Amino acid sequence: MDLREIRAYVAGDDPRRLDPAATARTGHPHIRSLHEDRDDTILLLADFRAPMLWGTGAALRSVRAARHLAQAGWTVALRGGSVACLVAGTRVAELRGAGGEGHMAAVCNALARQHDGALAAPGQGDLIQAIARAARMSPAGGRVLLATCLDGLAGAEDALAQLCRRRAVTLALMLDDSEIQPPPGVLAVSDGQHSRIVRLAAPDISADLSRLRALGATVAEVAP
Repeated sequence: MDLREIRAYVAGDDPRRLDPAATARTGHPHIRSLHEDRDDTILLLADFRAPMLWGTGAALRSVRAARHLAQAGWTVALRGGSVACLVAGTRVAELRGAGGEGHMAAVCNALARQHDGALAAPGQGDLIQAIARAARMSPAGGRVLLATCLDGLAGAEDALAQLCRRRAVTLALMLDDSEIQPPPGVLAVSDGQHSRIVRLAAPDISADLSRLRALGATVAEVAP
């Protein structure tokens, strides 16, 4: 097994991988990260742009996305894998990959801080830029988990196809209550200035899902 990097020890790392030379030189424990770890590497990509900052159920799409990503990250971290985090919001923010429970706790804190920032200053952001950065952060053969929504992917399919070429990409699509089981009857909808009487129907997204799968991504529909 070839050495990939030597990094600072974080809680949860395997102490058998301590590097004596780096530890003695720096005075702080350092761990050898090997290339075999690429088989258990995941990049969590959170979409906190405007299309995700709403919901008709108990939580916003963005909140459910953060929870979904955190659960996946903890699963990898607890078995000794490496977790990186990237957030597409008002700006793109990143946290480089590492292992251990301490690092995963830092990932969760970063998700919470970036979500607070997105709520304070909601915007469209740049998902294409975030996907391009994900291609640089995630090694060939690594996994990328992108939590977003269908309407948030508009215009980003070319970038997504590039990302899928050498990585296992999963799209976790956050479905809202109104998309799964719309309320029956006629509803009055208003934006504060204009009103309209509508009847909601569950959308047919089968063609959209097929198109995304054709790009090379695994698509997971995440219900509330």
